[in-house]
Amino acid sequence: MLLLSIGLMALVGAGGGGNKAGAGVGSNCQGLPSEAQLRQWMVSSAGPTAGGLFNGSRMWAAVVDRDGELCGYVTSTSDPTQVWPGSQAIAKSKAYTANAFSLDSLALSSAMLYTFTQPGHSLNSLGQSNPFNPDALAPTGGQSGGGNQVNGGMIFFGGGVPLYKNGKIIGGLGISGDTACTDHEIAKRVRNLAGLNPPGGATVDDISYSAPDGPSVFTHPQCLNTWRNSIFIGTEAPAVGY
Repeated sequence: MLLLSIGLMALVGAGGGGNKAGAGVGSNCQGLPSEAQLRQWMVSSAGPTAGGLFNGSRMWAAVVDRDGELCGYVTSTSDPTQVWPGSQAIAKSKAYTANAFSLDSLALSSAMLYTFTQPGHSLNSLGQSNPFNPDALAPTGGQSGGGNQVNGGMIFFGGGVPLYKNGKIIGGLGISGDTACTDHEIAKRVRNLAGLNPPGGATVDDISYSAPDGPSVFTHPQCLNTWRNSIFIGTEAPAVGY
């Protein structure tokens, strides 16, 4: 039995990911996207209206179950070395964050937590609560990398969305590899393609910008080449005084 378990872990850890979805009857990952599906949906979601640096074409995706355990992770490219290596941990942390702070009755994307966690705001120290476990990182080839574990990690900018089925939260999806705004757009599109939107619909936890939405405690800064729902919003202001 031990040898069989080791063999199964080696199989799911190969090929750029560590998916435990479908790993057994009653698995909490049942009903969550597979790595093959994530890659397919990321590729179809990329394009000029995703914005950012790469139009959403170079992404890491990660999925956790409701317990926060890592179910799978994969890159949108066949060569994972052509996606920022640092985005692997960010994607896993975004998935954990979106699941950790959402309920059946309240979907909170990681983008919605941005203002709350800034200096001078009520949740400024939230990022210290659940640090990322470095054991959850995989080499760029994707072997091992935290499957069946809680990787933790707190990220408070765009790219993490909770996942729902029949009105109930079942986990979280994290996307990283471009600007935070583009990460959110791709995450939102992938969730919609998966049919795992919150009860309020695909945009109930959408990213909010002061322009054109007005100031809000849920506001997120604009990024370079910012698009939302196929509409150009603007671009991040350049630094001044440096």
